[in-house]
Amino acid sequence: MNSIGSSCNELKRKYDDCFNVWFAEHFLKGKTDDSMCAPFFKVYQQCVKKAMKEHQIEFSEVEKDLLGSENECKVPPKSNASAS
Repeated sequence: MNSIGSSCNELKRKYDDCFNVWFAEHFLKGKTDDSMCAPFFKVYQQCVKKAMKEHQIEFSEVEKDLLGSENECKVPPKSNASAS
């Protein structure tokens, strides 16, 4: 999956590669220190935040917890009228 900004795709790939190695070779063996990928994540995160600004997406909007709230978008129930 690509990043929100095409300029971030390569940074995302590098972070994903690091994460996959960390997960398989460290986390699954009980080593939970994930600092080895922190430099990749930091650079990728900065790029994503810049892309979000360019797309006029507010970071606070992304962080909102909508599940279970009155603002949650829900799919309308299917009508049984057409099932005859």
